[in-house]
Amino acid sequence: MPAAPLIVAGAYLIGSVSFAVVVSRAFGLPDPRDYGSGNPGATNVLRTGHKAAALLTLVGDGAKGWLGVFAAQWLAAWTGAPQWTVPAAALAVFLGHLFPAFHGFKGGKGVATAAGIVFALYWPLGLALAVVWATMAYGFRISSLAALTAALLLPLGAFYVFGNSYTAWAMVPICVLLFWRHRANIRQLFAGRERTIGR
Repeated sequence: MPAAPLIVAGAYLIGSVSFAVVVSRAFGLPDPRDYGSGNPGATNVLRTGHKAAALLTLVGDGAKGWLGVFAAQWLAAWTGAPQWTVPAAALAVFLGHLFPAFHGFKGGKGVATAAGIVFALYWPLGLALAVVWATMAYGFRISSLAALTAALLLPLGAFYVFGNSYTAWAMVPICVLLFWRHRANIRQLFAGRERTIGR
């Protein structure tokens, strides 16, 4: 069997580990899908008041995005897999987070995982988008607004860095999916009722 499909499938399985659920169970916290926004992500875990659990969720979700792409890069080079393998793996690890096979296909919104993916592909772009997110989050205290701003800039930055390539085009569906997963937040933003960080 060609290596590329196995690499992509492996990336999806890495993405399917929901650290919000795993960390919450480890700390004896409620399932993050059952309170707040219902989103298994770091921002919702923070609503329990357990900062360490939220931080571990954030780091874990980001790390799996990075690992999925890094492993794909290494394996693709080792096996001589086609050029589309790594971009496909990047999309697969992201889809794994959104629709995790290990957690009933009910996953998070993908912000931290997307960040990990970009850091693995080209860390200066990841750093630039992280600065945008942090600036917006600090200035407006609204996590979703910060995430949406960074998501909008993601494909633009990718085309600037990678040109008209598989990698740049893979960032387009990631951007679209980030907006789709934040559709309720977008409605709340327009209504002026979006939750602030730490609330």
